[in-house]
Amino acid sequence: MKYSLSEAAKATGKNKTTIQRAIKNGKISATKGDSGSYQIEPSELHRVFPPAVAQGDAQRPQGNDAQQGEFSSIDSNLSRVLELEKDLAVAHERANGLEAQKDQMAETISDLRKRLDSSESRMTALLADSRPNRSSWWPWRRS
Repeated sequence: MKYSLSEAAKATGKNKTTIQRAIKNGKISATKGDSGSYQIEPSELHRVFPPAVAQGDAQRPQGNDAQQGEFSSIDSNLSRVLELEKDLAVAHERANGLEAQKDQMAETISDLRKRLDSSESRMTALLADSRPNRSSWWPWRRS
C-alpha cells in the first residue's frame, strides 16, 4: 500500500512540505498518480524518515504525562544528534575530497613552474646565441 503525501507526513510525524521537498531534492523517490498526487512506497519513505509511531513506541516506556514529555524531549534531542552526526560525516567526506583536489592542483602548479623555468632557460639561450654571422659564399654578395 503506497502512501499519499498527507499519509506519509502522518506516518513520519513530518510536515507535508518536508516530504514534498525531499521528493523534489531526490532524497525520496515517488510517482505521481493520474490525479497528480504523489504515491510513495513506505520502504522508500522510511529509508529517509523513521516512522513516528514505531520510534515513539520503541523508545518510550509507559508512564505518566510528565515522563512522556521528558522522553519526547530526549527523543527529539537524540534525533537532532543523529542528524548532526550525518551532517558531520558528509562534511568530513567533502573536506577529504577538497583536500585531494588541493593536492592535485599543487602538483599541477609545481609541474607548470618547472616547465616555465625550462622554457625560460631555452629562450635565454636562444636570445644569447653568440654564433658568428656567416658570410655568404657568393662573392658578389659579400658585404
